[in-house]
Amino acid sequence: MPKRVLIIDDEPDIREATQVCLEIAKGWHVTTASSSSEGLEKAASEQPDVVLLDVMMPDMDGLATFEQLRTNPTTRHIPVILLTAKAQPADRRRFTQLEVAAVITKPYDPLTLADQIAEILE
Repeated sequence: MPKRVLIIDDEPDIREATQVCLEIAKGWHVTTASSSSEGLEKAASEQPDVVLLDVMMPDMDGLATFEQLRTNPTTRHIPVILLTAKAQPADRRRFTQLEVAAVITKPYDPLTLADQIAEILE
């Protein structure tokens, strides 16, 4: 079974490039959301195998979105990988205190991203 991935990112170019890479590299089924609220709805209705979540977004940031995913019984079990340009030690410490599956720093290599995600999910 191909993995089902939900990408929540407000940057259209990043969503599209990441989607194409994952679909081509692994044949995964990828859906995208351009906002936290859209992402929360899709996570609940589509039950993806993993959520790739941008940390810095307008309206509701990725950390607030992550908290909402965790408090909802229908999305609590879904692994979340944070995508972030914030790679300072203080940020990293904060992220590791959350129960996220992993943190991938932007810019990431689109050619190795699918393998990174597969490794994290194993």
